[in-house]
Amino acid sequence: MEELLKVENLKKVFKLSSKQQKLERTKEKTKIAVNEISFEAYKGEVFGLLGPNGAGKTTTLRMLATLIKPDSGDAFINGTSLVKNPEAVREKIGFLTSELKLEEFFTPNYLFDFFSELHKVPDDVRDERKKMLFELFGISKFAEVKVADLSTGMKQKISLAISIVHDPDIIIFDEPTNGLDVLTAKVVTDFIATLKEQGKTVIVSTHIFSLIEKVCDRVGIIIDGRMIQCDTLDNIKDGLSLEDRFFEIYKENVKEEI
Repeated sequence: MEELLKVENLKKVFKLSSKQQKLERTKEKTKIAVNEISFEAYKGEVFGLLGPNGAGKTTTLRMLATLIKPDSGDAFINGTSLVKNPEAVREKIGFLTSELKLEEFFTPNYLFDFFSELHKVPDDVRDERKKMLFELFGISKFAEVKVADLSTGMKQKISLAISIVHDPDIIIFDEPTNGLDVLTAKVVTDFIATLKEQGKTVIVSTHIFSLIEKVCDRVGIIIDGRMIQCDTLDNIKDGLSLEDRFFEIYKENVKEEI
């Protein structure tokens, strides 16, 4: 298989404020959010990052999306180093996070055109992709409606379309179905399957077992900033449900009781 993403020993350490120290119940002034994580992802593959809240999944994805710099380690997007050439990496990836906040004064049409211009997408290509994506997600009839007047599900669909205006090779989804109704969540999971069919590499971060089992080929389990296991979904499950196997692994790797 063709390797499109190679992650090598990514590490990120954050300073803790006094308030954060209390919340973390620690006297340590720093926290290792991501502790030398490594994995690969291949063309036409959906790779899942599975772990509880606070495990380091989002920090890992933010580093891959060049939103924050790793303290050490590197990742290569189709051979391009995110440490040495972050601008080139941004051209190759799309990043969708539940924390993406659309400016509510603008319309889907305006936002799609704006982000297309940021990515230097030619006008004719932009118009063709907009037509295709707006029809796919049912955005067309809301194209001139302000974001403030749209439902949560429609906002998520617009975010999806915007994240891939430039037709990237690698698409990163951070908790893509959080807070969505069942119909919109199905649109998202169906779209992930479509991207896979197109030969895209998809990275999905979630704590939802059913989403991993539905869309992922391989999975990496992250606990306390460490990659505990990384393998095919079937090998990780080892004959059990993913939920049961995850909690076995969790108990083996943490001291506190669940």
